[in-house]
Amino acid sequence: MARLALNKASLTKLQRQLKTYKDVLPSLDLKRRQLLAEQARARRRLMDVRQQLGELDPLIASELLMLSTQEVDLTDIVKVVGVQIVEENVVGTRLPKLEKVDIEVRQYAFLGRPHWVERVVDALTTAVELRLQLQVAEQRQVLLNQAARKITQRVNLFDKVLIPRAQANIKKIQIYLSDAARAAVVNSKIAKRKKGVAA
Repeated sequence: MARLALNKASLTKLQRQLKTYKDVLPSLDLKRRQLLAEQARARRRLMDVRQQLGELDPLIASELLMLSTQEVDLTDIVKVVGVQIVEENVVGTRLPKLEKVDIEVRQYAFLGRPHWVERVVDALTTAVELRLQLQVAEQRQVLLNQAARKITQRVNLFDKVLIPRAQANIKKIQIYLSDAARAAVVNSKIAKRKKGVAA
């Protein structure tokens, strides 16, 4: 770290820096709070998607027992043909957002298949969409965690390091300058006294 210059120019520069730090800190703190709120929202969304997926598996197991039969070929009956993920800017952080999922259902004869195949197709379509939503929600959560950690570090840097350091340096310079001014007054009085004695 550079040595602190104990003069008025340095004092003025430090006072300007301190004012800038104090002006920037509230906006950084606001951004941090907004990111934490968005992080909480993303966490709730992630838990909702996980819960929906968790509820879907027992539903399939209880209502579609006929899936265990080997008589009906269901391989590749539901296939993802396209996923559109857009980038969303949330408080300066770019986050993925699932815009659209294109799912293709393989053609099958309605009369040549059992009636429950339609419910299987619906369940599989829902499961695929939920799994994609889960992946995007997990990625959003990771990116929000990183952004929140970074902005918290910046807030702490300003609040706990830069502002206290600038205040301490300003105090040091002010003490030094007042001591120097006092010493100058004392020296001038001593010089006047010596001049008066010599005359």
